[in-house]
Amino acid sequence: MAGNYFGSSIFCEGGAYHSKMASNLVSITRRGFGETTRRGAWWLQSLVTFLGFSAFIVYSTWAAFQGNHYTFGPYLSPFYSPEIFGMSPHAWFGSMPSWIPSWLPLTPAFLILWAPGGFRFTCYYYRGAYYKAFWADPPACAVGEPRSGYRGENWFPLILQNVHRYFLYIALIFIVLLAHDAWKAMWFSDGWGIGVGTIVMTINVILLSGYTLGCHSLRHLIGGARNVLSGRPVQKKAYDCVSGLNKRHMMFAWFSLFWVGFTDFYIRMCSMGIFTDYRIF
Repeated sequence: MAGNYFGSSIFCEGGAYHSKMASNLVSITRRGFGETTRRGAWWLQSLVTFLGFSAFIVYSTWAAFQGNHYTFGPYLSPFYSPEIFGMSPHAWFGSMPSWIPSWLPLTPAFLILWAPGGFRFTCYYYRGAYYKAFWADPPACAVGEPRSGYRGENWFPLILQNVHRYFLYIALIFIVLLAHDAWKAMWFSDGWGIGVGTIVMTINVILLSGYTLGCHSLRHLIGGARNVLSGRPVQKKAYDCVSGLNKRHMMFAWFSLFWVGFTDFYIRMCSMGIFTDYRIF
């Protein structure tokens, strides 16, 4: 692909175009995979993202398959909340139904993890992160990618990204459920109190709320079809709050991802007798 660039003004004379200066011919060629003229460690951010995501995916998948050690006293792992069917006192409807085949590796986590997982997978921030880190689309700005065309989000599987708003509705419900879990984590067998696990679960709710409520889709829902919100003070205040959280969406995305995994890890370690859950009150 090439184009002509003229260094001075162009004028028409007798139906022909002439240039006062000689034209410069510039050739533009498509970069190969990884090719770039950028200096510095452009690959570092994508590498850290790849390692961080991979570590979380591996751990959360492993934890979901376990089906045990996800509760400790009043604590319930966020990977298993809400526990629709299960053997712990937190289960809503008791043990797994008998009609579910016993050979299926089905745990209470698999009944609910699709909802928060789908919200994160379709998140607009995470798209930009894992498009680069996992799909190299492209690996970084101004770096060659391993494909010759761009199909966008109109084809499978990327077309599934368009359901993000619907996952937001479900994620908002999960925030309420996890907040209720944090409240129940204050009630021990001997009465009200606060343990280290209570604080861990409360921080988890705060970080997940900051991440979920900062979603840009929520801004559109609050703003609606209106261009001016000055005549609606409550609606404008809510819009401004969501906008403020959205400015820190990346921070909340990573902090909440780490902390939700740590919350499960902490409860699991307490259940296995490796950690001691100290009571503060």
